Amino acid sequence: MGTVTHVEAFPDERKPAFKLTIDFGPAMGVKRSSAQITRHYDAETLVGRPVVAVVNLPPRQVGKFMSQVLMIGFPDAEGEVVLFAPTRLWRMGQDCFDRGGGPRPYFPRTS
Repeated sequence: MGTVTHVEAFPDERKPAFKLTIDFGPAMGVKRSSAQITRHYDAETLVGRPVVAVVNLPPRQVGKFMSQVLMIGFPDAEGEVVLFAPTRLWRMGQDCFDRGGGPRPYFPRTS
């Protein structure tokens, strides 16, 4: 999990997009990402927002921009991205599954 620290418009994209700077804490540092999320978000409301991202994929060239992480989102009824966000903050940069013996998510059995 990280915190968005800077957002700028990405006019080079075919669809409206943002270039985001995300701080993942001291262990992972600051990474950049491109996201087509302008339908539900604006730059001012994204700054300071906690986000969940995949950080262990290879960087991807998006136009002239190198995207280092993949932010996690889900499509709404019109197919536009809605960002996945935690309801409680954990420390920045923490893995989804803490390898150090920390809290584990609980998934109840469905069958």
